[in-house]
Amino acid sequence: MTNSIAELEYSGCILVIGSNTTATHPLVATRIQRAVSKGANLVVADPRNIQLALDADVHIRHRLGTDVALINGLMHVILERGWHDQAFIQERTENFQDLKKAIEDYPPERVCDITGAFTEDIVRAAELYATAKTGSIVYCMGITQHITGVDNVKSLANLAMLCGHVGKEFSGVNPLRGQNNVQGACDMGALPDMYPGYQPTIKAENRKKFEKAWNSPLPDAAGLALPDMLAGLAGGSVKALYIAGENPMVSEPDVSSVKQALKAAELLVVQDIFFTPTAELAHVVLPAVSFAEKDGTFTNTERRVQRIRQAVEPEGEALADWIIIQRLSERMGFFMNYESPEKIMNEIAALTPAYGGVTYARLVNGGLQWPCSDIDHPGTKFLYKNAFARGKGRFHAVSYKPPAETVDPDYPLWLTTGRLHVHYHSGTMTRNSPALNTEMPEVIVEIHPDDASKISIREGDTVTIRSRRGRVAAKALVTRRVPPGVVFMPFHFAENCANLLTNPAHDPVAKTPEYKVCAVMLQKGTRQSR
Repeated sequence: MTNSIAELEYSGCILVIGSNTTATHPLVATRIQRAVSKGANLVVADPRNIQLALDADVHIRHRLGTDVALINGLMHVILERGWHDQAFIQERTENFQDLKKAIEDYPPERVCDITGAFTEDIVRAAELYATAKTGSIVYCMGITQHITGVDNVKSLANLAMLCGHVGKEFSGVNPLRGQNNVQGACDMGALPDMYPGYQPTIKAENRKKFEKAWNSPLPDAAGLALPDMLAGLAGGSVKALYIAGENPMVSEPDVSSVKQALKAAELLVVQDIFFTPTAELAHVVLPAVSFAEKDGTFTNTERRVQRIRQAVEPEGEALADWIIIQRLSERMGFFMNYESPEKIMNEIAALTPAYGGVTYARLVNGGLQWPCSDIDHPGTKFLYKNAFARGKGRFHAVSYKPPAETVDPDYPLWLTTGRLHVHYHSGTMTRNSPALNTEMPEVIVEIHPDDASKISIREGDTVTIRSRRGRVAAKALVTRRVPPGVVFMPFHFAENCANLLTNPAHDPVAKTPEYKVCAVMLQKGTRQSR
């Protein structure tokens, strides 16, 4: 997030797009609802009639995969009505003319044809966001999990810069991270082309710095993203895979192909706190510990580094992740010799400029938000106050591209996937909680009444959902929460896995799969899942 969670409560206008915030980030949703109670305007852009839409001044129900067209349409209206921040554009940005030319092709009439939104909603949403004194954008995986995920994010950055709603308090572009400590994992180099602190591996000076610190030669090429790893396993160029804290047999698209790839591995190692469906395929399973059984830090979605402290002793042979990795490294001939998580944090501070002032002693009272460059730095509440990281913010001319897959007579409905308020991600933790699993023990599929009536589906009927990749059975929930022509499934349930259906097509830059849109058909009754 460019800004902080608490700032949302005082924003003048909040645009929520691609985020079912009350279900997936309830504490953030509470801040948004408090803002509304204080007089903030709320714009929600989501194909589903999510709970937060009940509080919205405008709810835009655009078609799946049409985010770029919608955002370009908002910017077209803003420029046409003169609601943009010309001073901010001139002083803080570049490439504005290219953006201006690109969005000329997106008048409201065309945008409505592409997105299915109403002209009056587009104009009203543009006015509320652009004319607010402060404006926040909140988004999540409904923006990123498309083949145009990077374009979607660039478009939101364009919108924020166009209105001058970045680099100041109560504003910004604020992605909500999908899992605990995803931000921290990325910060620490869990990316194929970055050392810790987003220091590119291709830069020789970065490589030399880490080679010196670690006393070991490092490769000069980037590693593989997950889709490339799986393709490499299937094709034989990748022989081994080490999976820590992830469950791709539930969470990755086209799970049938994922299973084939993992079974092709000469060595598959899985490190986790539960015996997951992915662990069932492993040659070696390394039992790790939960957050309550270890010391360390998590970095949350607002860039806040927070201490965690061991509360209970680990069960059985389970070990903290850092101990497992260090022992494995020693057996492979490289001795790390860390004495504790605190010693690791000291090394992080020495090698990662954004964490330069982060120490355990300073994390006692609520943590620190990076960038925190030195021991006297208070941390950073919001980013880009005086300048962007690259100097001037660059506008990107982005054009709408349709989803990778389209509906047709054989597969006439769109499927989108997501989470429920009861369960979390692949269900590794929540479905091992008796209370939570009792509340939502089986998968449902949301179907609009018009689509249900076409094949005589009633509430509670078992339905088979079939895509070009597989089929899954689920219990029907007939509801107007989804628009006609769209069905929704949560992906938490391994035994009825929604990701047997989803499309592995992915964004060419970020390599994020297109979980949020694929073509399916419905059949009444149960057919064998595959």
